[in-house]
Amino acid sequence: MGRHEDFLGQSFPLSDLRRVELELEPATAENIAPFGELLAFGRGRPVTQTRFYDDAVELMEKPAFMSDADTCLSLARVHPRPLEVTWMERHFKHTQVFLPLNALPWCAVLAPPTQGDLPDLAQARAFCFAGDCGLLMHVGTWHEFPFALDAPTDMVVVLRNETNRNLDAVSDGEAVGEDLEKRNIAKRFGVRLAIRRSAGV
Repeated sequence: MGRHEDFLGQSFPLSDLRRVELELEPATAENIAPFGELLAFGRGRPVTQTRFYDDAVELMEKPAFMSDADTCLSLARVHPRPLEVTWMERHFKHTQVFLPLNALPWCAVLAPPTQGDLPDLAQARAFCFAGDCGLLMHVGTWHEFPFALDAPTDMVVVLRNETNRNLDAVSDGEAVGEDLEKRNIAKRFGVRLAIRRSAGV
């Protein structure tokens, strides 16, 4: 007790410890490069649009994320768009994650997993998230891509590479694959599923 192991394995009494300070510095793509990659827009990686949301959602080229499965990490910039659900989708092989980066509120429309190939809209709910928290969804949870509420919102999205391949297999405005069902709500249900935003939310 009362002793400290330094990096060389030597032992020093706590009373003899020398103070070493690390200068706190702004992180940049350059000074982070020896250790990893800065996750932010406008830092060198190209940006593209999705097949479903035109210029309302921009996707940054995927960083070099690694895991022991077919998982990827992407960065999305979500622009404000009408608060109406166009598609709902679900995934069968992963717990998708949305993590906001710029402390802005955002919205997710969610419905519980179902046995059939469509969501139960009677159980759909719209949730407002503060910009300091993200969302990890259970496998099979139906969801629309997040909505930015006040300003463009940058998000880290953790998903499977297979999901991106499935999203490329578009047929009649929908996409279906081994890890994805993305259904057009208006087409399937004949409704416009809108979000009502009360004052203060």
